[in-house]
Amino acid sequence: MKTFRSGRHAALCLSLLAATLPFTPQARAAPRKGPVYGAELQGFAYPWPVSEFSFQSQQQTLHMAYMDIRPEQPNGQVAVLLHGKNFCAATWENTIQVLISRGYRVIAPDQIGFCKSSKPRAYQFSFGQLASNTHALLQHLNILQAAMVGHSTGGMLAIRYALMFPQETSRLVLVDPIGLEDWQAKGVPYRTVDAWYALERGRTADQIRAYEQKVYYAGEWRPEYEPWVQMLAGMYRGPDADSVAWNSALLYDMITTQPVIYDLPRLKPPTTLMIGDRDVTAIGSDGAPPEVRAKLGHYPELGRAAAAVIPGAKLVEFPNVGHTPQLQAPRAFHQALLQALK
Repeated sequence: MKTFRSGRHAALCLSLLAATLPFTPQARAAPRKGPVYGAELQGFAYPWPVSEFSFQSQQQTLHMAYMDIRPEQPNGQVAVLLHGKNFCAATWENTIQVLISRGYRVIAPDQIGFCKSSKPRAYQFSFGQLASNTHALLQHLNILQAAMVGHSTGGMLAIRYALMFPQETSRLVLVDPIGLEDWQAKGVPYRTVDAWYALERGRTADQIRAYEQKVYYAGEWRPEYEPWVQMLAGMYRGPDADSVAWNSALLYDMITTQPVIYDLPRLKPPTTLMIGDRDVTAIGSDGAPPEVRAKLGHYPELGRAAAAVIPGAKLVEFPNVGHTPQLQAPRAFHQALLQALK
């Protein structure tokens, strides 16, 4: 097991520093200035030490990067934070600070295909497989039970994990999870992996920022969001951009073809559903006819419908907030999260 140490705010410093340095050959070929990262986000610093869990999966050796942060005064509980499609474990930094201050041990992994973890060229991505990988990590750490907190795509994964390992899931917190509607059943055309790859190849910071401003932050933009844009864009500027784009395409295929809406009534752990009422996320809707797009991504409606079918679920709504309440409305979000984990 390898361990890498980094400063708490080094990620932002590296981004700013890279913009002032002379271009390398890689950066000279990039569409605009900015940091350059490897396929496993080499060069981007996380706020706590990063370890690697190596394991066998689908006839290959893979490694899952993760942070294991222990509080000074433990309360005996563990929270596992599952990131979204365009985020990484590092983006949970503020939430981790809050949780460890209240005594929670926090495990924040990067899933296979994402961020600092392996990006296999050939892998059968499924939420069941990612849940099994996460379970193997927790077994490796001798963690018998944990609260699962999942954001966006991480919410889909948290749901699958809770269905597969209900006795080992003490609480389930779903933060603007996607998959609350079946996009293809509602008329979104199927997009092949090759088509997703063509869209992902050469993704730029401007494209990432525009999408996140519209969807993640309900049209708002703050300087503190920029490091997360550069985190992704830096991999697309890097020497392994092709591998990053290909894994992203495989992951989008998983997301769009494995909705979780049909499984919600089977959830058993105590569940809290958190929804930003200006969230409009609908993956693949850009390829749908206008009349179909108009019916998708209405999160206030989706959240209430999901809470109605999850046994005993509690719904928390954040007004004037988009897809990412943990960053856009951190005080309200963390207050609700601590309440949900009690």
